Amino acid sequence: MRFVVRGLGAVVTLLIIAAIGLALWEPLTATAAAPPPAHRYDTRIVRDTFGVPHVFGTSDADVGYGIAYAHAEDDFATLQEVVAMTRGRAGALLGQDGAGIDFALHLVRARETVTRDYMKQPADVRALLDAYAAGLNHFADTHPGEVRLRNLFPVNGQDIAAGFVLRSPFFFGLDAVLGALVGDKPLPVENAGAHPDSPDIAPIPAGAADPNEGNLNGSNAFVVAPKRSADGFTRLVSNSHQPYRGGVAWYELVVHSKQGWDFAGATFPGAPYPLLGHNKTLGWTNTVNRPDLIDIYKLVMNKDGTQYRFDGKWLPLETQRVWLHVKLWGPFVLPVPRTAYRSVHGPVIINKTGAYAIHYAAPEQLGMVEEYYRLNKARDFAEWQAALAKQAIPATNFLYGDAAGNIAYFYNAAFLNRKPGFDYAHVLPGDTAADLASGTVPWAMIPRNINPASGFLVNANNTPFQAAGTGSELNPADFSPLLGIETDTTNRGTRAIELMGADPRITDADLHRIKYDTGISKYSWAARWFDDINKVDPKGDKLLIDAKQIMAQWDWNYDGKGPADAMAAILLRVGNRIHYPRKPWPNARDELKAAAEYLMLHFGKLDPPLGTVLRLRQGKVDLPLDGGPDVLRATSTWDEAPDGRLVVKHGDSFIMFIAWDKAGKVSSQSIQPYGAASTRPESKHYTDQMQLFVDHKTKPVWFDPADLEKHKERDYRP
Repeated sequence: MRFVVRGLGAVVTLLIIAAIGLALWEPLTATAAAPPPAHRYDTRIVRDTFGVPHVFGTSDADVGYGIAYAHAEDDFATLQEVVAMTRGRAGALLGQDGAGIDFALHLVRARETVTRDYMKQPADVRALLDAYAAGLNHFADTHPGEVRLRNLFPVNGQDIAAGFVLRSPFFFGLDAVLGALVGDKPLPVENAGAHPDSPDIAPIPAGAADPNEGNLNGSNAFVVAPKRSADGFTRLVSNSHQPYRGGVAWYELVVHSKQGWDFAGATFPGAPYPLLGHNKTLGWTNTVNRPDLIDIYKLVMNKDGTQYRFDGKWLPLETQRVWLHVKLWGPFVLPVPRTAYRSVHGPVIINKTGAYAIHYAAPEQLGMVEEYYRLNKARDFAEWQAALAKQAIPATNFLYGDAAGNIAYFYNAAFLNRKPGFDYAHVLPGDTAADLASGTVPWAMIPRNINPASGFLVNANNTPFQAAGTGSELNPADFSPLLGIETDTTNRGTRAIELMGADPRITDADLHRIKYDTGISKYSWAARWFDDINKVDPKGDKLLIDAKQIMAQWDWNYDGKGPADAMAAILLRVGNRIHYPRKPWPNARDELKAAAEYLMLHFGKLDPPLGTVLRLRQGKVDLPLDGGPDVLRATSTWDEAPDGRLVVKHGDSFIMFIAWDKAGKVSSQSIQPYGAASTRPESKHYTDQMQLFVDHKTKPVWFDPADLEKHKERDYRP
């Protein structure tokens, strides 16, 4: 979110002398928060032989304390960045990018929301948040040399809650809208669906798929009911695609509380519980969805810009002066003033073309903190649905399976309760209440597909109308267009439907094969893109002639066995990064030439093996990868290393295979790209899962404490 302090370079030039005088102002005057109430926590952490923490506690709060401490042992640096973000001090720690997050904190009123509502939360929720904060404080107290910012600690439960309020709307694109408005750039296209000349969404037969696509950075999820599995098991595959490092990188853990909380899965830095995975009787996973949950209004301002017209009256534009403390270098921090605006609609951004108000889903509430906790503690499908029905988690798909054989897909979203007669996909008049959505639609209106006849459900960031195969899909006509449900599909989604739909009795091995599939569907958006590549006229250009000859050998698979896989991966990345944001179709000739030039520059030939080009790197370990952007074996984004290698940094991340047998007993396997999410190079678990990850293999999850005793590496109390 670099947009917030755009033009800062000029400010720095003018105020550099003042900056030296003010440099220590932020760190010296920033006050520490009041710590949580003093409490003695009964917590035990057991690390298994892969370094995964299993946290035991007498109470749930004891477990929350241990989650924070264990995570800090592995990645205290990232946790501090998250805490700084919730305190409005990310700029002081991270510089200009962090200042953008600080400004967003003010725009969404995260701190004000928590101040208003924290004490209204149930006592067990507050106890869990405070315990998590206390665990972070304990680690900071015992490792003062690792603290990166003065007076960042102690933190309290309100700081942890603020992180949820701030980050939740980013998952449905609020950051992109803010960035576009502040930067005077075109707004993201909402619900534009596929390319204008592509067919409309239609039911997809087994062995076929849909010609619309779209995900650059996404996730896969698969659920199989007993009637579709070869052995009568219920199976759930969690395959979220997240960055390998940073504030939304997965951290694996297992928790056990004597209050009946048993859960294995993964969480993000700053969350006091797993966000996906399984307990004894049920489990779920998430994929990002993209319903239109943001409405934009252009305000009619008075001449001096202090008032806006609304329903025939002139109302004062709310203003809040905020100081963004931007780290320049070393200890020097420059305070930069900015003004946050607000109307009755929500936050307001003023740019060269006018004043724009933003109204978005589920604003200024922290109910999602309790909702995730109740999902963790649910014992059956009814309790789990009751938790999800709170509608406090504003977006993300939920795919569910349980020991009783239920499977379900909820296109979860806090849909805005819009009014007929207005085009909410475009900027609306801001001078009337007639087009202003009011509240959230009822839970009963949320699209869901429960126990379909097909016996399976999938999602790969595609439309909810493509999830279960022929005869089992939701009907788009059953849902109001005012909900703004996405119609995009992805190659991953269409390919998953093809593979699952063609397999009448899905075995465990089948499900692994499907999850690690590296193919491109001939019915996906990519088919059109590669058809354009094939039609390129070289016009005598020798490089293009040779590149087309290489691409003519491609088998539509990124398994690393063909001569064209590397070039095809680069080309797929180009098409995907245009298609997913719903941008104009790229020029195939230009992109083919650019891919060819890149390979010749760095590898001296057009057909280097994919594994030579695409790499998984961490520390001293450097391994070849297969897969590509928007294939089920996802290697979504990469950095171009100095040696020309494409070093993957986002894609298949935490993967978990979960199964309930006929007796209802759960078992699971998992894998991470590097290791147990440790960012400490000295850790033996910094790279110990990399070879397994590359080889499409997993490791056991010792969910049963009795099994853990046979496979523990360290047993201690923080």
